[in-house]
Amino acid sequence: MDTIQIKDKRFTPFIPEERILKEVARVASEINRDLEGTNPLFLSVLNGAFMFAADLMRNLTIPSEISFVKLASYAGTSSTGKVKELVGLNDDIEGRTVVIVEDIVDTGVTMKHLLETLQARKPKEIRIATLLLKPDKLKVELDIHYVAMRIPNDFIVGYGLDYDGLGRNYRDIYTVME
Repeated sequence: MDTIQIKDKRFTPFIPEERILKEVARVASEINRDLEGTNPLFLSVLNGAFMFAADLMRNLTIPSEISFVKLASYAGTSSTGKVKELVGLNDDIEGRTVVIVEDIVDTGVTMKHLLETLQARKPKEIRIATLLLKPDKLKVELDIHYVAMRIPNDFIVGYGLDYDGLGRNYRDIYTVME
């Protein structure tokens, strides 16, 4: 793994694909155990979570469905603090177990907004599965059921995560070099 250049920033290797896939498989195993017999609806948050969602689904053995929602709260490398819902949920989730599949939870503002939006549709329960969690950056109280990896506050790209739309295609996760 070598350093990469995206626009005006250089990134150095941070988490190799092998570790990512191992942690995704662990999370899937926990979900298989916890949600057996529930036929959950996995709700993948686009664009960032698409790789995590695909690998997670490949590791699930329980009957389940997947749908997608697109929210945005980022501009460049920092959160704007404002959430815009871009593509809504068309599935009926009333009485269902819903698992939100997110690439990264940092401030938690986007997740809190999504939880409030989904609660209004009366699901049986909502669980959160995130590839990455930045615990030191959380601004809101969240009950996150499944965390693949906890990371520091660094800005990262790869495995679905981007910098202004670029870098999602890398198999490994890279951190910005300051």
